[in-house]
Amino acid sequence: MEEPGGCGSEAQRERVLSVEEWLRKWSAGATAFHKEHGHPLLQKHLDLLVDGRSGLRIFFPLCGKAVDMKWLADMGHSIVGVDVSEQALKEFFADQGLPYREEPVPGISGAKKLQSTSGNICLYCCSIYDLSSAIVGKFDGVWDRGALVAVNPCDRQRYVTLMSSLMEKNSSYLLVTVLYDPTKYNGPPFYVPESEVKSLFGNQCEIKCLQKVSDFSERHKQWGLDYFLEAVYLIKFVASLKSV
Repeated sequence: MEEPGGCGSEAQRERVLSVEEWLRKWSAGATAFHKEHGHPLLQKHLDLLVDGRSGLRIFFPLCGKAVDMKWLADMGHSIVGVDVSEQALKEFFADQGLPYREEPVPGISGAKKLQSTSGNICLYCCSIYDLSSAIVGKFDGVWDRGALVAVNPCDRQRYVTLMSSLMEKNSSYLLVTVLYDPTKYNGPPFYVPESEVKSLFGNQCEIKCLQKVSDFSERHKQWGLDYFLEAVYLIKFVASLKSV
């Protein structure tokens, strides 16, 4: 399936969703993007993210209540996530049967940190743009599914600059984007072509498209689409990067 030209992508360029709109999606249960049994692309390509290493710090941006966080924590990795929805984060701990403690985050007004009592899962309730390496440290790996494709298109460079500042040297980043005809649906999730992935990350990273797979469902048909693909990339941060 060929990716549409630049005009379709430009149709979404000015699209903006507020934090309140995302919170309403969670409160209304409009979260069909949530995968109850984990994401098959993470399961398939996990070895490329982990690369034979143990005890990694892995970041889940805009994590929602992704069950994959528990899956990776059970393998011995340390998980950090962030989401604006306190409901989603509390549902994660409830769904997984994990006790947790809650505390404020020094330096971020109104933010909360929800940490499993075992200590290996730490979820921040705040805007991702409030985070910095001084607050959350740096990461060996990232699973970005539903994050880059959810941030407002005008904020993508800001998002990638932040993510770059949070990555350890020689870290690995698994990114999932979505491909469809953006002249037929306005998002989210937003259409992000391979050319844009390369322009956003390319100066400091090695980028490889691992797979494109159809995720087309009745929901996408109702959006007016006739195809919907997920593309997964392995992005390697090969040099030390400056903090923002």
